[in-house]
Amino acid sequence: MTPTTVIDLGRQAVEVTLLVAAPLFIAALVTGLVVSIFQAATQINEMTLSFVPKLVAIFVTLILAGPWMITTITDFMRRLFESIPMMIG
Repeated sequence: MTPTTVIDLGRQAVEVTLLVAAPLFIAALVTGLVVSIFQAATQINEMTLSFVPKLVAIFVTLILAGPWMITTITDFMRRLFESIPMMIG
């Protein structure tokens, strides 16, 4: 196993991680933005107000994107396990 192979595997792992985490991050970002605009418009400065909507948005996103996320991770792991004989020999 060469250093190039290790770097390539690490790069692929980071790509899959970012790809899987992106929907949750985007949902939290959009929800936080909407709540902060609402807080600015109404002058309500409650720090805990954004927590529940973000939690609900992330939960809904996880339900909707969960099957795709699991499929993406499973495909990556399957490719990784199938490439073990080529990496060793």
